[in-house]
Amino acid sequence: MTDSKQKDSLKLYIALSRASQWVNAHADRDIRSRGLNRTEFGVLELLYHKGPQPLQQIGGKVLMSSGNITYVVDKLEQKHMVRRRASTEDRRLIYAELTDEGKAFIEAVFPEHEQAIEAAVAGLTPEEKEVAGTLLKKLGKFAQEHYK
Repeated sequence: MTDSKQKDSLKLYIALSRASQWVNAHADRDIRSRGLNRTEFGVLELLYHKGPQPLQQIGGKVLMSSGNITYVVDKLEQKHMVRRRASTEDRRLIYAELTDEGKAFIEAVFPEHEQAIEAAVAGLTPEEKEVAGTLLKKLGKFAQEHYK
């Protein structure tokens, strides 16, 4: 790789990392203000948008290790936001699902969370957001496909 290509790649990496860090800081501040951490909120959001999910599959969908899922679901159960339910078809399969309290909570806070994200990315026009989203998906897919 030539020096200019390396510099372009490193500049992109730094810009991407810093942008991600600051957008996440906005999101995390909003989530913490609600008494949760990013992972707990991610599980609630997943269950709200996708319905009950097998515990074994939640980790891959919220980008966390399966070992932490049990701990996070335990914490959300203690907060009365999530419950476990055994599958009627396969008793080995355990689902996590929102309780009525968890559903009411996420329905109340999610619109405000979306506003916090919107404020964090307001430096781009709607058109720029669309282009950035398309390019970042392309970059992410390429990096995933070429990860060895």
